[in-house]
Amino acid sequence: MKIPGLFFLALISGLALFFPNNAKADFRVCNDTKSLVGVSLGYSLSGNWATEGWWQIPGETCASLLEGDLDSRFYYIYAEDADRGGQWRGDIFMCTADQEFKIDGVQDCFTRGFEKTGYFEIDTSNRNSWMVRLTEAGRTSSTTK
Repeated sequence: MKIPGLFFLALISGLALFFPNNAKADFRVCNDTKSLVGVSLGYSLSGNWATEGWWQIPGETCASLLEGDLDSRFYYIYAEDADRGGQWRGDIFMCTADQEFKIDGVQDCFTRGFEKTGYFEIDTSNRNSWMVRLTEAGRTSSTTK
């Protein structure tokens, strides 16, 4: 059976949809919990620090926060479990807001009307792409006693 050239080309193009190029460079966050997680990212852009959020990542899924080759070595993450409470946090303080935000600068959060939040550091070792996995073990409780 002969396959017409145009049909063959369409078949090959269609197969590319099922076998995507895995060399895509991104900064990805995978939520390995069953809860919905809100994620904020801190990064340096041309020497100026910024924070951005909130990416909503459903349980057991991944999302690209930055697409394309990474241009910094260090990135910072703060995340909250929207269903059960708790956070993934660290001791590097940057600005956040309750609603969707993109904030230039990390100083004087309170005086500028933002919250001061502890992020944890990700050292990408200058790689083109990176993936962070948020797990139950890394989450800290938000309840106080």
